Amino acid sequence: MTPWLSIVGLGEDGLPGLAPAARALLDNAEVLIGGTRHLDMVPDDGRERLTWPSPLGAIVEEIARRRGQRVCVLATGDPMHYGIGVTLAKAVPMDEMVIIPAPSAFSLACARLGWTLSEVEPLTLHGRPLALLHPAIQPGARLLLLSNDAATPDQVAELLRARGYGPSRMVVLEHMGGAKERRLDATAEAWQPGRVADFNTIAVDCRAGPDAALLPRTPGLPDEAFRHDGQMTKREMRAVTLSALQPVPGQLLWDLGAGSGSIAIEWMRSHPCCRAIAVERYAGRIALIAGNAAALGTPGLEIVEGEAPGALDGLEAPDAAFIGGGLRADGNFETCWDRLKPGGRLVANAVTVEGEQALARWRAELGGELIRIAVSRAGAIGPYTGWRPLMPVTQLRAVKR
Repeated sequence: MTPWLSIVGLGEDGLPGLAPAARALLDNAEVLIGGTRHLDMVPDDGRERLTWPSPLGAIVEEIARRRGQRVCVLATGDPMHYGIGVTLAKAVPMDEMVIIPAPSAFSLACARLGWTLSEVEPLTLHGRPLALLHPAIQPGARLLLLSNDAATPDQVAELLRARGYGPSRMVVLEHMGGAKERRLDATAEAWQPGRVADFNTIAVDCRAGPDAALLPRTPGLPDEAFRHDGQMTKREMRAVTLSALQPVPGQLLWDLGAGSGSIAIEWMRSHPCCRAIAVERYAGRIALIAGNAAALGTPGLEIVEGEAPGALDGLEAPDAAFIGGGLRADGNFETCWDRLKPGGRLVANAVTVEGEQALARWRAELGGELIRIAVSRAGAIGPYTGWRPLMPVTQLRAVKR
């Protein structure tokens, strides 16, 4: 099919910066779509114009209804890097569209700073929670952030200070590639609020202060990183459990009897595309899970209040499931196993004799392996140091063939 939809990336230099092919698509279009800033760059010549609505999904339907007309969507920079092109590519076949990008804000920022693009972490905070920044804040990390508005640099500086990364270098780049381009440099602790344009990109060279807590993306965060009421998979067991669950980018985890949400949160922290649903029956723990998810950079964690297996009705089938509570509840294990996708992993932990008996029965029926983990931590015993054992944990690991 002849392409009817074009997506053209614009830089801060506007129409003069377009390549001839991009300019031809714009000039020959019957319908123009974009933000007010983009459409204002094109002289009004009577053609139909549509600006971005809220929510954005409505415009996808509008565009689809114009199949057969020549439609040109104007975007900022590279439409396929956190841009509208990603959304439209899911709704319109690629053989029906043409995409011509301009240099992205990330490419321009690296050119200004002398950074290697392959060695930085690009993120967008445009219309997204600031909490997404937490997992990326690591000693020595270099971050490039698309701002939501003029307040974003102030919020980033405040978050860095709160995390103990006040010495981090911040560079805010306004209107890159245009006549109003400007650069502001400061450390997070010295950042002065309220002096930035709405259209900006933030570069952060993360430098940890002496009191900064180390919160890596590898499994096994310190127990004190989570708020909890005592019902939490401890650090050592959490690391072992996540290694058995095997987080894979894009896959979905069910965390049943989530407690503090620690397993689901660490699953999601392993990669930005990992997804999880935490199911918890006690209402008092729902706020704990939500608070931990925000504080540790996984605000997208889906939390379901209810008791399994009934609470699992209608949920998307998982790629992995963890049963940390409610082992002996009728139907929990069976429902998880039935709903688990082929090749999915099921991991269940038990600390009681009755729970161990249930795991042994399921292993006899479904296969898998049973392991027992015993952990002791050294602590003070009067003036001396001795070992204090944690409760031994029996773990069943099974893969659905």
